[in-house]
Amino acid sequence: MGLARRSRAGGGRLSGFADLGRRAGAGFAMAGAAIAAVWAGGWVLAGLAALCAALMTWELRRMTVGRFDLPGGLAAVAAAAAVLGTAADSLRIGLLAAAPLLAAAAAMTWHEPRFERAALGLGAGYVALASAALVGLRDDDLYGAAAVVWVALTVVATDVGGYFAGRLAGGPKLWPAVSPGKTWSGLIGGMALAAAVGAGFSAATTGTLAHEVALVSAVMAVVAQGGDLGESALKRRCGVKDSSTLIPGHGGVLDRMDGLLAAGLVAALISFARAKSVFVW
Repeated sequence: MGLARRSRAGGGRLSGFADLGRRAGAGFAMAGAAIAAVWAGGWVLAGLAALCAALMTWELRRMTVGRFDLPGGLAAVAAAAAVLGTAADSLRIGLLAAAPLLAAAAAMTWHEPRFERAALGLGAGYVALASAALVGLRDDDLYGAAAVVWVALTVVATDVGGYFAGRLAGGPKLWPAVSPGKTWSGLIGGMALAAAVGAGFSAATTGTLAHEVALVSAVMAVVAQGGDLGESALKRRCGVKDSSTLIPGHGGVLDRMDGLLAAGLVAALISFARAKSVFVW
């Protein structure tokens, strides 16, 4: 009886990792596709990013109003147009291509409650801008590919470090009203692993200042966590667990891209403001 109780207790302690295999399988598949697209760059990356942007906008509309309709379709096309316009010319052209479509979608929802209108206009606009900014970040012959891969690895490291540290250490919740599963120990673990991965990637590729890249990677981990929490708040407001069920073990595209959107947007804005890649210090 004692052994049985201990076995059950041990199983309880390990139950937090029950979904690890499915999560890891889907995660590796997505990472492989993303890295291949980033390496190829150009229209390969733009096509994948445009598809993801449209799917995230689809999920956003379905979460907030429970259906996908014409305004949602226009917003999805706008998000894809922002990415493709950026790939064809520049971020400015991409945003100009998306603006009239987003305006038309917003005009069609004037009769809806304020939350639904804001979720479509601001949410689709954010997805369009962040997705296009990632493609713009890649458009640097010298450091573009390294910068985007670094952002992606930082976000993955934040997720992995937070997953293990949160389940092993536990402790106080980060924001229990929005995301009961996230802890301060998970955030610290995510920042630590992101810093280590960022420094290692820097040393193995460009050879830039690893200690400064490590610090920026830790900051990006906080940004990525902020994007994750923002989406969690939206899902809680909409009363849904996942943005969709498109990805086994991970929910929807927005569930997987929330941190990458935030970190990629910040990295791109810093790069554009400095006229030098965020990956170079």
